Amino acid sequence: MTATYWRGGCVDSFIYGWAYSTVFRRYALTTFTRKMSWKSVHHRRVVAASLVEGVYVLERDREKNRQGSEALASPWWEFFHFQLLHPLVDNVDSCIFGAVYEYKPALDCKNSTEGAPRYVIAFRGTITKGDAFSQDLKLDFHFIQNGLHLTPRFEIAMQAVRNIVATYGDLNVWLAGHSLGSAMSMLAGKNMAKSGIFLEAYLFNPPYFSAPIEKIKDKKVKSGIRIASSLITAGLAVATKGHQQRTTSEDPFLLLSPWVPNLFVNPGDHICAEYIGYFEHRKTMEEIGAGGIERLATQNSLGGLFLTAIGRQAEEPLHLLPSANLTVNLSKYSNFKQAHGIHQWLRPDTHLQSKLHQYR
Repeated sequence: MTATYWRGGCVDSFIYGWAYSTVFRRYALTTFTRKMSWKSVHHRRVVAASLVEGVYVLERDREKNRQGSEALASPWWEFFHFQLLHPLVDNVDSCIFGAVYEYKPALDCKNSTEGAPRYVIAFRGTITKGDAFSQDLKLDFHFIQNGLHLTPRFEIAMQAVRNIVATYGDLNVWLAGHSLGSAMSMLAGKNMAKSGIFLEAYLFNPPYFSAPIEKIKDKKVKSGIRIASSLITAGLAVATKGHQQRTTSEDPFLLLSPWVPNLFVNPGDHICAEYIGYFEHRKTMEEIGAGGIERLATQNSLGGLFLTAIGRQAEEPLHLLPSANLTVNLSKYSNFKQAHGIHQWLRPDTHLQSKLHQYR
């Protein structure tokens, strides 16, 4: 069967067959039936999600010992004219949790590559079956305890990011991840941003650990809970830290605010849905004249403030973000697996709503 599609920025004729998985043909080939534009937010999203999916399949290939022509991962990056520079391997269980890709457009490419990344560092999420599950689950618990930065896997990931930036510069370097992998991308991005390097990031279903307030159907009840939480958090922040005015150079939240990662969340996914309320609540507080309270509350967590109050050191929760370009998938899904899955972000018919939240 012959199909015309976009490949690395150029339209080619390609006879695709057994090497391309059913999932790949279903999403990527049906999505890119027209000219590719790196300025298209839809295309950029699909490319980032595909590279993350490539990491998932890389690990499955490793686990099943699929090599050479039997391996199924390469179409996920070769389709977009990326090369795999090297996988990122966990030094505890030898699983593949990430990958560094380099964009290599065809020499005869007639389409513009303006806006294309030169390098993409992508991380997969938790795999619930197979060799990687045990170590992945440990990383999930480290995330819940705000200790992801202490894990050997994250140290490998952070070093890979630093090496790429140090060697090739920070321009046109993307971070991408799904679920646990988006948490790693977010943490790496925050670390770089605090040093003044703002990397473009695509974070799919990023985990937000908190009570599932977004699941409450009654909007008044939901808003009331959030307002009460903000008042308590702000009050504790003043009590434990004081209310000193800090300059931009002294305030890590303000230092981080120019970094605007792209977050992709689904209301039906309780793992990431709280980001919707996290950002929308800021606007609500501004409208009722309580913006100052919310600016204080949004920089802190109740758990962290409690630890500070009893004299224990508290790590900053990963979900505390000043700014983000938040994209919500409004399409209906029948179960959690679909709402949390990476494949939803590859579909061309997805009903998406995006909004920029800039902290000031």
